[in-house]
Amino acid sequence: MILSDEVVVVTGIGAGLGAKLSARIAAEGGKVVMVSRKTDIMEQVQKEIEAAGGEALCVPANVVKEEDCARVAEAAVERFGRITGLVNSAYAHPGFSDLLDTPDKLLRRAMDVSFFGALSMTRAVVPHMKAAGHGSIVNVGTMTTRKPMRGEGGYAAAKAAMGNASQMLALELGEHNIRVNQAVMGWLDGPGVQFYLQMTADEKGITTQDVYDDIASRNPLGRIPTDDACAKAVLFLLSDYASEVSGAVLDVNGGEYMPA
Repeated sequence: MILSDEVVVVTGIGAGLGAKLSARIAAEGGKVVMVSRKTDIMEQVQKEIEAAGGEALCVPANVVKEEDCARVAEAAVERFGRITGLVNSAYAHPGFSDLLDTPDKLLRRAMDVSFFGALSMTRAVVPHMKAAGHGSIVNVGTMTTRKPMRGEGGYAAAKAAMGNASQMLALELGEHNIRVNQAVMGWLDGPGVQFYLQMTADEKGITTQDVYDDIASRNPLGRIPTDDACAKAVLFLLSDYASEVSGAVLDVNGGEYMPA
């Protein structure tokens, strides 16, 4: 198991990537600390993890609030003794509209969660990673920062800020044996994409399968990658297999976007 004895905090636990990540971290021997404002999905995932023999902790918190982030770190150390991993997966989407048409209030919310929330959570865990002698931080990005998609401007702007911060943090924290990388996700076949498929199908008067097939046709693998499959890339970056990888951007999209 590639994450044996690691203690990993995962923010943004929803029915999609966050839940799948948490379950896979535990299956690879890690102790997982799940963070979300709502508890229902976290508690269900915790039950599943513990039923399989793993260890998990749920901490209701809002990453926008620094005091909540500090409380998450304290709870993790109290329960498991240390923190060695962090996945900043929490985000807020400002809605599918052109950037200039997106209200500032929604744009600020997206920045507060995706960028400032990730920084706050990072500030809270880094002292514990220093104490442990190592750490790995993975920030979850989006392909739309690299392959712009209309209607995603506000979301992309917030994730782009987080992505730039990832490289700066990798530079600043390397001396403490703390790695920082970014896993840039493309289409993720989970609850969020299922909502998009239905919304687009309704707008165009076609079936959700038609929308799916159109998206999948842009991908060399001919499918929309599932959130469960894409979670494996994050596990790699968290693990010792990536011990010499820091400041990197790993595109996880089935080949739809290939950097030059």
